[in-house]
Amino acid sequence: MVVQAMSAREAVLASIRAAQGGPADQSIPRLYSASVDLSPAEVVEQFADRLHDYNATVHHATVAAIPATIAAILATRQKTGLLIPSGLPPEWLPVGYTFRRDEGLSYADLDASQGVLTACDVAIALTGTIVIAHSPAQGRRALTLVPDYHLCVVRLSQLVATVPEGMRRMAALLPAPLTTISGPSATSDIEMIRVKGVHGPRTLEVILVE
Repeated sequence: MVVQAMSAREAVLASIRAAQGGPADQSIPRLYSASVDLSPAEVVEQFADRLHDYNATVHHATVAAIPATIAAILATRQKTGLLIPSGLPPEWLPVGYTFRRDEGLSYADLDASQGVLTACDVAIALTGTIVIAHSPAQGRRALTLVPDYHLCVVRLSQLVATVPEGMRRMAALLPAPLTTISGPSATSDIEMIRVKGVHGPRTLEVILVE
């Protein structure tokens, strides 16, 4: 009888099983809360509060008021237009501004732009997180990371209260690449000096659409 030698990995796993007194692959109890006792209005308020904590600006609008809200934001920020993904709903776009669709724009073009306007797929109130799956209404990853300004439209139907709820919705989007955004990009070096715009836009603005 030929006895096959145990690999190093198998030896380590065997040692772990022996130390635990049973199989190493055991189910892990998931005791965290998968839901919260909040009304829909409270979930919206929590999401807005988290975004404010991250220094993001939040606006509220109805579907019909999306173009007017975008126009007011651009006027306030003295912008003449934004980049947009190829599949962004045209009815969102106000007249009097220039919206250039991303059709293979170079990184230099993205960086030189006044910013980008996109949709999203999921939003999580507890963490103030926006999830982008880079569908035609959201564009490629570079479009949401290179420009210095990001204006994102979030429908309340896309908003969930907790991370487990968000993970379930995100699982339905796979195998699409997912980008999660929790406020404007910022990081700190070893001396705890905070720097914005290192890994994405320095300014995030969100329109919550009822």
